Amino acid sequence: MSAAGRACPLRYRYGPAAIAAATPREVPALYVVGGLYGNRPALDAIEAMARAEAAAPTLCFNGDFHWFDIDDAAFAEIDARVLAHDALQGNVEAELVMPTDEAGCGCAYPEHVDAATVDRSNRIHARLKATAARHPVLSARLAALPMMARYHVADCHVGVVHGDAESLAGWRFDVQALDDPASQPWLQSVFATAAVDLFASTHTCLPALRGFDLGAGREGWVANNGAAGMPNFAGELAGLCTRIATQPSPHPVLKEVRVAGAFVALLPVPYPPRRWQDEFLRQWPPGSPAWQSYFERITQGPAFSRAQALQPRAAMRANATVSGPRPRS
Repeated sequence: MSAAGRACPLRYRYGPAAIAAATPREVPALYVVGGLYGNRPALDAIEAMARAEAAAPTLCFNGDFHWFDIDDAAFAEIDARVLAHDALQGNVEAELVMPTDEAGCGCAYPEHVDAATVDRSNRIHARLKATAARHPVLSARLAALPMMARYHVADCHVGVVHGDAESLAGWRFDVQALDDPASQPWLQSVFATAAVDLFASTHTCLPALRGFDLGAGREGWVANNGAAGMPNFAGELAGLCTRIATQPSPHPVLKEVRVAGAFVALLPVPYPPRRWQDEFLRQWPPGSPAWQSYFERITQGPAFSRAQALQPRAAMRANATVSGPRPRS
């Protein structure tokens, strides 16, 4: 795939063996925050949730924390606040620091995403890249960020990535791919090679929490938080992040499961919707590429349900749940 926006550059590839070799950081609580997309009210909400914990959690922003923040002050604030914590490159950040626009936004969109959406994403990224160029010191910090991280929570070995176990822009932790029975051999392989119990990811814009039988009495889990800075479900104007900790969440959860002794939850991010919508429109007025692609989702949520995020497709069919069309991402 070589067209801009559909490209997956070779420099994005790391593979599960690199995750296994990464030096782990042992923490009692971890928030994995993917897809903030420049939403400062959502960042306020995440920081407030972290402060309310009995012990301060480690925050890891696993990419695409920039996107809609083309305003210079907003871009600089997001950078400063995010990089005060652990952070990884997403495709947005990886392409911001490249001298050419050959990969466009670097999303590696699959073929079922229409060409108009891909083109708008490339134009959004070009505007953001112009902002980043006015902040060379900040851009240098983005260029130095890693593409993956490894944590140890309770007895749970966690691999944090932006895309999937092989590539920064990989789509194999997308909800549709996770529910494809043909993915099972690949999943067993990457869990074994990466030596993790849990992958925490984002990138695909839709959330999923899935457990898999790895054989020999082992389970592997994928927690894809979808987006921290945009709604994830129809009619629910809140983001999501992933919480992994030795103790249950003190906050409302979408769902919480035990993985190798750790409590793993998809955690709603309750930012004020009107404040975020006003901030978005100041940067992306009606008719702009971001408004065309995202404002409907920002104001109404995508055509996606909690059941789809939490139940494999086969189980949803058995429960007669009807899937809506895939939202633009």
